[in-house]
Amino acid sequence: MSAKDCRSLAGQCLCGAVRYAVQDAFVYAVYCHCSRCRRTTGSAFKPLAGIERGKLSIVEGEADATRFGDEQGYDLHCRRCGSLLYSVVREGQFVHVAMGTLVDEPSIRPDKHIFVGSKAAWFTITDGLPQFLEHGN
Repeated sequence: MSAKDCRSLAGQCLCGAVRYAVQDAFVYAVYCHCSRCRRTTGSAFKPLAGIERGKLSIVEGEADATRFGDEQGYDLHCRRCGSLLYSVVREGQFVHVAMGTLVDEPSIRPDKHIFVGSKAAWFTITDGLPQFLEHGN
């Protein structure tokens, strides 16, 4: 399937000020339990879908988006409502979309838990998916 034929998915923050479009061509999807993902989401884990950076674009509200980090790696939040929309990772080459911000349903589903070596002690994983202490390549 060419990029031209790929379905586009809509995503947005809680208040709707920042909206993005991303191709439904995710390379991977996981539940990440690392301390950074837990802190930035305020949750036990971050369901994320990874895709090449050029396949995501802000379509509305760029002035309302704020970055934490630098060009090679940052979290993008809405400055109005605080929602985490995505993280730029892997030396600026990939984006980890916070799956809860997708308006449209992606074709991919998370297939493993990563960084369970640093997961929240108060959370128990019960779904039976593979678990990895770190990346789980």
